[in-house]
Amino acid sequence: MQPRNMSMSGVVDLAAVKAAGEAKAKAEQARAEAARHAGQAGGAGPSAGAVPPSALVVDVDEAGFERDVLQLSAEVPVVLDFWAEWCEPCKQLSPLLERLITEANGRLVLAKVDVDANQMLMQQFQIQGIPAVFAVVAGQVLPLFQGVVPEQQIRETLAQLVQVAEDRFGIIGIEVDPNAEGAAPAASVGHEIPAGPYDALLEAAVVALDAGDLGGAVQAYKNVLADDPGNIEAKLGLAQAELLARVQHMNPQAVRAAAAENPRDPAAQIAAADLDLVGGHVEDAFGRLVDTVRVTFGEDRDAVRLRLLELFEVIGADDPRVSAARTALARVLF
Repeated sequence: MQPRNMSMSGVVDLAAVKAAGEAKAKAEQARAEAARHAGQAGGAGPSAGAVPPSALVVDVDEAGFERDVLQLSAEVPVVLDFWAEWCEPCKQLSPLLERLITEANGRLVLAKVDVDANQMLMQQFQIQGIPAVFAVVAGQVLPLFQGVVPEQQIRETLAQLVQVAEDRFGIIGIEVDPNAEGAAPAASVGHEIPAGPYDALLEAAVVALDAGDLGGAVQAYKNVLADDPGNIEAKLGLAQAELLARVQHMNPQAVRAAAAENPRDPAAQIAAADLDLVGGHVEDAFGRLVDTVRVTFGEDRDAVRLRLLELFEVIGADDPRVSAARTALARVLF
C-alpha cells in the first residue's frame, strides 16, 4: 500500500470555539486538581494523576471508545492506530508509533484499534485500508496519514498535533511517573476517581429533579463532576437535567414551526431536536441534527455537532440508536 498523506493544515478550521473553551477549562481543572493533591501530599513524590509509561499505549474497543478515547482527548491528544494481525505494514508502523508516543512522555497517548474485532469503528472512520492513523483532540477527529511513512515525517506530524492541542485547546498532556510502572491499569489513564461523598450529592440531584428544581439538579451534578469528571452517573444526570432545563419554557408549536420554515437554521433545528428527544423521538432528534450537520459549515456545523454529542450523553453510549447515529455523523463529517 502506498502512503496517502493527509494534511494537518485544516486542524484549526475543524476546531470548534466552544469545544476549545470546554477542553481548555477541563485541562486547567485537571492541572489544578493535580496540584492540589500534590500540595496535600506535602509536595513529595509524583502527582496523584501520574501514570506509568506503559499506560501511554492502550488497546481500545467499541465499548470503551467514548471513555478511553473521546473523554481522555480532553486531557491529552489520542493517536488512533487502526491495525490487524494479518497486516504486514502494520507490523512495521505500530512499533514505531509506540516508541514515538512513549518518547513524547505524556504529551500523547496511543490507542490501538484491531479492525477485525471492531468493524463498527472501522466503518465510522470510513477506513479503506490499513494501517490508518487518526488523532482525537477535545473530542474532534483529525486524519493524520495512511500506510507506512518515514519516521521523520511521523515525528513532524506528531509535533504539530502536540502544538495544536496546546495552542488551540490548552491541552498539555498527562504526567508520567517512570517509577510507577504497573501501579495503574492502562484503562484508567486520565480517569483517577478521588474518594468523596458522591452518593449524597447524587441523591441531592435526584431529589432536586423530583421537586422540579432543574437548576439545583444541574448544580448538584456539577458538584460531583468538579471532583470526579469521569463519573458516568453524574454525566448522564447532568445531560438529562440540562436538556429538561432547555425545553422547560419552550413553545413546542412555535419551535417546530420555526424548524420547518428554516431547515438550515442551526438554532431552530437544535431546539426542535431537544423537543424530539424529550418527547421520546430519539431517532428523529438524531436524524434532524445529522441532516443539519450535512448542510451547515464552520461554527454553525460545530454547534450542531456538539449538541448531538450532548444528546448522545442523555441516551447513553451503549444504546444502539446512538451507535447508528455516530456512524451517520461520521459519514457526514468524513
